[in-house]
Amino acid sequence: MKNDYRETVEYLLHWYDLNARILEWRSNPKPYYVWISEIMLQQTRVEAVKSYFDRFIKELPTIKDLAAVEEDRLMKLWEGLGYYNRARNLKKAAIIVMEQYNGELPANREELKKLPGIGSYTSGAIGSIAFQLPVAAVDGNVLRVMKRIAGSFDDITKEKVKKELEEDIEAIIPKDRPGDYNQSLMELGATVCLPNGKPLCNQCPVMHLCKAFHNGDELKIPVKPKKKERVIEEKTVLVMECAGYYAIRKRTEKGLLHGLWELPNIEGKLSINQMEETIKTLAPYAKVERKLGEAKHIFSHKEWHMIGYYIKVERIEDVPIPELIWVDNQSIRKDYSLPTAFEAYRKELN
Repeated sequence: MKNDYRETVEYLLHWYDLNARILEWRSNPKPYYVWISEIMLQQTRVEAVKSYFDRFIKELPTIKDLAAVEEDRLMKLWEGLGYYNRARNLKKAAIIVMEQYNGELPANREELKKLPGIGSYTSGAIGSIAFQLPVAAVDGNVLRVMKRIAGSFDDITKEKVKKELEEDIEAIIPKDRPGDYNQSLMELGATVCLPNGKPLCNQCPVMHLCKAFHNGDELKIPVKPKKKERVIEEKTVLVMECAGYYAIRKRTEKGLLHGLWELPNIEGKLSINQMEETIKTLAPYAKVERKLGEAKHIFSHKEWHMIGYYIKVERIEDVPIPELIWVDNQSIRKDYSLPTAFEAYRKELN
Protein backbone atom coordinates (compact mmCIF):
# COMPACT_ATOMS: atom_id res chain seq x y z
CA MET A 1 0.00 0.00 0.00
CA LYS A 2 1.50 3.32 -1.09
CA ASN A 3 -0.52 5.68 1.17
CA ASP A 4 -2.54 4.99 4.30
CA TYR A 5 -5.76 7.00 4.29
CA ARG A 6 -7.22 5.22 7.32
CA GLU A 7 -7.58 8.41 9.34
CA THR A 8 -9.88 9.94 6.72
CA VAL A 9 -12.67 7.40 7.19
CA GLU A 10 -14.28 8.65 10.40
CA TYR A 11 -14.00 12.33 9.48
CA LEU A 12 -15.37 11.90 5.97
CA LEU A 13 -18.30 9.71 6.96
CA HIS A 14 -19.31 12.16 9.71
CA TRP A 15 -19.04 15.08 7.27
CA TYR A 16 -21.01 13.16 4.62
CA ASP A 17 -23.81 12.37 7.06
CA LEU A 18 -24.23 16.09 7.71
CA ASN A 19 -23.56 17.53 4.25
CA ALA A 20 -24.53 15.04 1.54
CA ARG A 21 -26.84 16.51 -1.06
CA ILE A 22 -30.25 14.87 -1.27
CA LEU A 23 -30.43 13.11 -4.63
CA GLU A 24 -32.99 10.63 -5.94
CA TRP A 25 -30.41 7.96 -6.72
CA ARG A 26 -28.96 8.31 -3.21
CA SER A 27 -32.30 8.29 -1.41
CA ASN A 28 -33.36 5.24 -3.41
CA PRO A 29 -30.13 3.47 -4.44
CA LYS A 30 -31.62 0.79 -6.69
CA PRO A 31 -28.88 -0.72 -8.88
CA TYR A 32 -30.63 0.61 -12.01
CA TYR A 33 -30.88 4.13 -10.56
CA VAL A 34 -27.25 4.15 -9.47
CA TRP A 35 -26.14 2.91 -12.89
CA ILE A 36 -28.11 5.51 -14.86
CA SER A 37 -27.04 8.35 -12.56
CA GLU A 38 -23.36 7.42 -12.70
CA ILE A 39 -23.35 7.28 -16.51
CA MET A 40 -25.14 10.65 -16.68
CA LEU A 41 -22.72 12.20 -14.18
CA GLN A 42 -19.72 11.45 -16.38
CA GLN A 43 -18.67 14.85 -17.78
CA THR A 44 -21.84 16.48 -16.32
CA ARG A 45 -22.57 18.33 -13.07
CA VAL A 46 -25.06 17.00 -10.52
CA GLU A 47 -27.39 20.00 -10.81
CA ALA A 48 -27.63 19.54 -14.58
CA VAL A 49 -28.27 15.80 -14.27
CA LYS A 50 -31.22 15.96 -11.84
CA SER A 51 -33.91 16.85 -14.38
CA TYR A 52 -32.49 14.48 -17.00
CA PHE A 53 -32.47 11.63 -14.51
CA ASP A 54 -36.07 12.27 -13.46
CA ARG A 55 -37.29 12.39 -17.07
CA PHE A 56 -35.28 9.31 -18.06
CA ILE A 57 -36.54 7.18 -15.16
CA LYS A 58 -40.11 8.33 -15.66
CA GLU A 59 -40.09 7.15 -19.27
CA LEU A 60 -37.78 4.14 -18.85
CA PRO A 61 -38.38 2.96 -15.29
CA THR A 62 -36.77 -0.48 -15.70
CA ILE A 63 -33.88 -2.17 -17.46
CA LYS A 64 -36.44 -3.96 -19.62
CA ASP A 65 -37.80 -0.59 -20.82
CA LEU A 66 -34.28 0.65 -21.57
CA ALA A 67 -33.45 -2.47 -23.56
CA ALA A 68 -36.58 -2.02 -25.70
CA VAL A 69 -36.49 1.75 -26.34
CA GLU A 70 -36.07 2.98 -29.94
CA GLU A 71 -32.74 4.69 -30.57
CA ASP A 72 -34.27 7.98 -31.74
CA ARG A 73 -36.31 8.16 -28.53
CA LEU A 74 -33.26 7.31 -26.43
CA MET A 75 -31.30 10.08 -28.14
CA LYS A 76 -34.15 12.52 -27.47
CA LEU A 77 -34.14 11.62 -23.77
CA TRP A 78 -30.36 12.16 -23.73
CA GLU A 79 -30.50 15.41 -25.73
CA GLY A 80 -28.35 18.08 -24.10
CA LEU A 81 -26.21 15.72 -22.01
CA GLY A 82 -23.69 15.19 -24.79
CA TYR A 83 -21.31 12.24 -25.24
CA TYR A 84 -24.18 10.31 -26.81
CA ASN A 85 -22.29 7.01 -26.93
CA ARG A 86 -22.96 6.82 -23.20
CA ALA A 87 -26.66 6.41 -23.97
CA ARG A 88 -26.03 3.90 -26.74
CA ASN A 89 -23.90 1.82 -24.40
CA LEU A 90 -26.64 1.94 -21.78
CA LYS A 91 -29.03 0.30 -24.21
CA LYS A 92 -26.45 -2.28 -25.34
CA ALA A 93 -25.76 -3.16 -21.72
CA ALA A 94 -29.48 -3.33 -20.88
CA ILE A 95 -30.02 -5.86 -23.69
CA ILE A 96 -27.18 -8.02 -22.32
CA VAL A 97 -28.58 -7.77 -18.78
CA MET A 98 -31.98 -8.92 -20.04
CA GLU A 99 -30.47 -11.81 -22.00
CA GLN A 100 -27.77 -13.00 -19.59
CA TYR A 101 -28.69 -11.79 -16.08
CA ASN A 102 -32.50 -12.14 -15.98
CA GLY A 103 -32.98 -8.40 -16.13
CA GLU A 104 -30.96 -7.63 -12.97
CA LEU A 105 -27.55 -5.99 -12.80
CA PRO A 106 -25.02 -8.50 -11.44
CA ALA A 107 -23.83 -7.88 -7.87
CA ASN A 108 -20.27 -8.59 -8.91
CA ARG A 109 -17.70 -6.02 -9.97
CA GLU A 110 -15.99 -8.15 -12.59
CA GLU A 111 -19.32 -9.07 -14.18
CA LEU A 112 -20.36 -5.41 -14.20
CA LYS A 113 -17.12 -4.47 -16.00
CA LYS A 114 -18.03 -6.79 -18.86
CA LEU A 115 -21.03 -4.60 -19.74
CA PRO A 116 -20.64 -1.88 -22.42
CA GLY A 117 -19.87 1.54 -20.95
CA ILE A 118 -19.02 0.24 -17.47
CA GLY A 119 -15.38 0.51 -16.52
CA SER A 120 -13.43 0.40 -13.29
CA TYR A 121 -14.96 3.52 -11.75
CA THR A 122 -18.60 2.86 -12.66
CA SER A 123 -18.42 -0.78 -11.58
CA GLY A 124 -16.96 0.38 -8.27
CA ALA A 125 -19.69 2.98 -7.81
CA ILE A 126 -22.52 0.55 -8.61
CA GLY A 127 -20.90 -2.23 -6.58
CA SER A 128 -20.32 -0.16 -3.46
CA ILE A 129 -23.47 2.03 -3.49
CA ALA A 130 -26.08 -0.44 -4.74
CA PHE A 131 -24.64 -3.75 -3.48
CA GLN A 132 -22.41 -2.62 -0.56
CA LEU A 133 -19.34 -4.31 -2.03
CA PRO A 134 -16.08 -3.09 -0.39
CA VAL A 135 -14.62 -1.79 -3.66
CA ALA A 136 -13.16 1.59 -4.64
CA ALA A 137 -14.72 4.01 -7.12
CA VAL A 138 -11.92 6.27 -8.31
CA ASP A 139 -12.87 9.15 -10.61
CA GLY A 140 -11.37 12.61 -11.13
CA ASN A 141 -12.87 13.97 -7.92
CA VAL A 142 -11.48 11.12 -5.84
CA LEU A 143 -8.04 11.35 -7.45
CA ARG A 144 -7.90 15.08 -6.73
CA VAL A 145 -8.99 14.73 -3.10
CA MET A 146 -6.69 11.83 -2.28
CA LYS A 147 -3.63 13.20 -4.06
CA ARG A 148 -4.02 16.49 -2.22
CA ILE A 149 -4.37 14.70 1.11
CA ALA A 150 -1.22 12.69 0.35
CA GLY A 151 0.62 15.74 -1.07
CA SER A 152 1.36 13.57 -4.09
CA PHE A 153 2.64 14.92 -7.40
CA ASP A 154 1.87 11.70 -9.27
CA ASP A 155 0.46 12.15 -12.78
CA ILE A 156 -3.22 11.23 -12.27
CA THR A 157 -3.74 10.42 -15.95
CA LYS A 158 -1.55 7.31 -15.59
CA GLU A 159 -3.43 4.06 -15.15
CA LYS A 160 -0.81 2.82 -12.68
CA VAL A 161 -1.51 5.79 -10.38
CA LYS A 162 -5.25 5.17 -10.49
CA LYS A 163 -4.78 1.45 -9.81
CA GLU A 164 -2.56 2.16 -6.81
CA LEU A 165 -5.16 4.52 -5.38
CA GLU A 166 -7.88 1.89 -5.83
CA GLU A 167 -5.73 -0.52 -3.82
CA ASP A 168 -5.08 2.11 -1.12
CA ILE A 169 -8.82 2.80 -0.75
CA GLU A 170 -9.82 -0.86 -0.73
CA ALA A 171 -7.33 -1.45 2.09
CA ILE A 172 -9.22 0.96 4.38
CA ILE A 173 -12.77 1.21 3.01
CA PRO A 174 -15.31 0.51 5.79
CA LYS A 175 -17.02 -2.82 5.13
CA ASP A 176 -20.30 -1.60 6.64
CA ARG A 177 -20.46 1.66 4.60
CA PRO A 178 -18.39 1.29 1.40
CA GLY A 179 -20.86 3.24 -0.75
CA ASP A 180 -21.06 6.11 1.71
CA TYR A 181 -17.29 6.36 1.96
CA ASN A 182 -16.89 6.45 -1.82
CA GLN A 183 -19.64 9.04 -2.09
CA SER A 184 -18.08 11.15 0.66
CA LEU A 185 -14.93 11.42 -1.45
CA MET A 186 -16.95 12.25 -4.58
CA GLU A 187 -19.02 14.81 -2.67
CA LEU A 188 -15.97 16.46 -1.11
CA GLY A 189 -14.35 16.77 -4.54
CA ALA A 190 -17.51 18.22 -6.08
CA THR A 191 -18.33 20.77 -3.37
CA VAL A 192 -15.20 21.59 -1.35
CA CYS A 193 -11.95 20.26 -2.86
CA LEU A 194 -12.73 21.99 -6.13
CA PRO A 195 -11.05 21.37 -9.49
CA ASN A 196 -11.02 24.93 -10.81
CA GLY A 197 -9.92 27.84 -8.68
CA LYS A 198 -9.04 27.74 -5.01
CA PRO A 199 -10.48 24.85 -3.01
CA LEU A 200 -12.58 25.68 0.07
CA CYS A 201 -10.03 24.31 2.50
CA ASN A 202 -11.59 25.99 5.55
CA GLN A 203 -14.72 23.85 4.97
CA CYS A 204 -12.83 20.58 4.60
CA PRO A 205 -13.25 17.91 7.31
CA VAL A 206 -9.79 16.49 6.61
CA MET A 207 -7.90 19.76 6.26
CA HIS A 208 -5.72 18.79 9.24
CA LEU A 209 -4.66 15.63 7.39
CA CYS A 210 -4.02 17.32 4.03
CA LYS A 211 -0.35 17.64 3.11
CA ALA A 212 -1.11 19.80 0.08
CA PHE A 213 -2.86 22.33 2.34
CA HIS A 214 -0.07 22.36 4.92
CA ASN A 215 2.60 22.73 2.21
CA GLY A 216 0.66 25.36 0.21
CA ASP A 217 0.44 23.00 -2.77
CA GLU A 218 -3.34 22.72 -3.11
CA LEU A 219 -3.32 24.56 -6.45
CA LYS A 220 -0.37 22.52 -7.77
CA ILE A 221 -2.06 19.16 -7.13
CA PRO A 222 -3.34 17.11 -8.87
CA VAL A 223 -0.76 16.86 -11.62
CA LYS A 224 -1.79 16.06 -15.17
CA PRO A 225 -0.18 16.84 -18.54
CA LYS A 226 -1.38 19.79 -20.55
CA LYS A 227 -4.16 18.93 -22.98
CA LYS A 228 -3.54 19.06 -26.70
CA GLU A 229 -5.01 22.07 -28.45
CA ARG A 230 -8.41 21.41 -29.97
CA VAL A 231 -8.86 21.23 -33.73
CA ILE A 232 -10.98 24.15 -35.00
CA GLU A 233 -13.61 23.47 -37.67
CA GLU A 234 -15.58 26.27 -39.33
CA LYS A 235 -19.20 25.74 -40.36
CA THR A 236 -22.10 27.67 -41.89
CA VAL A 237 -25.43 26.62 -40.34
CA LEU A 238 -28.68 27.01 -42.29
CA VAL A 239 -32.03 27.56 -40.62
CA MET A 240 -34.22 26.72 -43.61
CA GLU A 241 -37.92 27.48 -43.11
CA CYS A 242 -40.98 26.91 -45.28
CA ALA A 243 -44.40 27.89 -43.90
CA GLY A 244 -43.43 27.03 -40.32
CA TYR A 245 -41.58 23.83 -41.20
CA TYR A 246 -37.82 23.55 -40.76
CA ALA A 247 -35.24 21.43 -42.54
CA ILE A 248 -33.24 18.95 -40.49
CA ARG A 249 -31.21 15.92 -41.47
CA LYS A 250 -29.67 12.90 -39.79
CA ARG A 251 -25.91 12.81 -39.37
CA THR A 252 -24.01 9.81 -40.68
CA GLU A 253 -23.64 6.66 -38.59
CA LYS A 254 -19.94 7.33 -37.99
CA GLY A 255 -17.95 10.13 -36.44
CA LEU A 256 -18.85 13.00 -34.14
CA LEU A 257 -22.53 13.17 -33.07
CA HIS A 258 -23.24 10.20 -35.34
CA GLY A 259 -26.84 9.20 -35.82
CA LEU A 260 -28.25 12.45 -34.38
CA TRP A 261 -30.36 15.07 -36.14
CA GLU A 262 -28.88 18.42 -37.13
CA LEU A 263 -29.58 21.66 -38.89
CA PRO A 264 -28.13 21.56 -42.41
CA ASN A 265 -24.63 23.00 -42.50
CA ILE A 266 -21.76 23.62 -44.88
CA GLU A 267 -18.03 23.40 -44.23
CA GLY A 268 -16.39 26.81 -43.86
CA LYS A 269 -17.77 30.17 -42.70
CA LEU A 270 -19.47 31.84 -45.67
CA SER A 271 -19.99 35.58 -46.02
CA ILE A 272 -23.52 36.71 -46.85
CA ASN A 273 -22.53 37.19 -50.51
CA GLN A 274 -21.07 33.69 -50.63
CA MET A 275 -24.19 32.34 -48.96
CA GLU A 276 -26.44 34.00 -51.52
CA GLU A 277 -24.43 32.45 -54.33
CA THR A 278 -24.37 29.02 -52.66
CA ILE A 279 -28.10 28.91 -51.96
CA LYS A 280 -28.80 29.33 -55.67
CA THR A 281 -27.23 25.92 -56.25
CA LEU A 282 -28.73 24.25 -53.17
CA ALA A 283 -32.27 25.60 -53.48
CA PRO A 284 -32.81 27.84 -56.52
CA TYR A 285 -36.01 29.48 -55.22
CA ALA A 286 -34.83 30.03 -51.66
CA LYS A 287 -33.82 33.41 -50.26
CA VAL A 288 -31.25 34.38 -47.65
CA GLU A 289 -33.44 36.39 -45.32
CA ARG A 290 -30.95 37.38 -42.63
CA LYS A 291 -27.64 36.63 -40.98
CA LEU A 292 -27.95 34.95 -37.59
CA GLY A 293 -24.54 35.73 -36.19
CA GLU A 294 -21.66 33.63 -34.97
CA ALA A 295 -21.49 30.89 -32.34
CA LYS A 296 -18.94 28.48 -30.92
CA HIS A 297 -19.32 24.98 -29.50
CA ILE A 298 -16.53 23.15 -27.70
CA PHE A 299 -16.16 19.38 -27.81
CA SER A 300 -13.48 17.47 -25.92
CA HIS A 301 -11.09 17.40 -28.88
CA LYS A 302 -12.37 20.02 -31.32
CA GLU A 303 -14.23 23.32 -31.59
CA TRP A 304 -16.90 24.34 -34.06
CA HIS A 305 -16.78 28.00 -35.04
CA MET A 306 -20.08 28.72 -36.77
CA ILE A 307 -21.99 31.39 -38.61
CA GLY A 308 -25.71 31.05 -39.31
CA TYR A 309 -28.21 32.24 -41.92
CA TYR A 310 -32.00 32.18 -41.98
CA ILE A 311 -33.16 30.83 -45.33
CA LYS A 312 -36.75 31.36 -46.50
CA VAL A 313 -38.07 28.65 -48.82
CA GLU A 314 -41.22 29.13 -50.93
CA ARG A 315 -41.92 25.45 -51.66
CA ILE A 316 -40.32 22.38 -50.09
CA GLU A 317 -40.33 20.57 -53.43
CA ASP A 318 -38.00 23.28 -54.79
CA VAL A 319 -35.20 22.14 -52.44
CA PRO A 320 -33.51 19.21 -54.22
CA ILE A 321 -31.67 17.87 -51.15
CA PRO A 322 -33.02 14.34 -50.55
CA GLU A 323 -31.62 13.83 -47.04
CA LEU A 324 -33.62 16.74 -45.59
CA ILE A 325 -36.89 16.24 -43.77
CA TRP A 326 -39.24 19.11 -42.88
CA VAL A 327 -40.81 19.26 -39.42
CA ASP A 328 -42.37 21.94 -37.24
CA ASN A 329 -40.79 23.24 -34.05
CA GLN A 330 -43.15 21.29 -31.80
CA SER A 331 -42.09 18.02 -33.43
CA ILE A 332 -38.42 18.93 -33.10
CA ARG A 333 -38.86 19.62 -29.40
CA LYS A 334 -40.81 16.40 -28.86
CA ASP A 335 -39.28 13.81 -31.19
CA TYR A 336 -35.97 14.83 -32.77
CA SER A 337 -32.69 15.08 -30.91
CA LEU A 338 -30.74 18.20 -31.92
CA PRO A 339 -27.34 18.37 -30.18
CA THR A 340 -26.55 21.42 -28.05
CA ALA A 341 -23.91 22.31 -30.65
CA PHE A 342 -26.81 23.94 -32.56
CA GLU A 343 -28.38 25.62 -29.53
CA ALA A 344 -27.47 29.14 -30.66
CA TYR A 345 -29.58 28.69 -33.81
CA ARG A 346 -32.33 26.56 -32.37
CA LYS A 347 -33.99 29.63 -30.87
CA GLU A 348 -34.77 30.72 -34.42
CA LEU A 349 -37.19 27.79 -34.80
CA ASN A 350 -40.37 29.65 -33.88
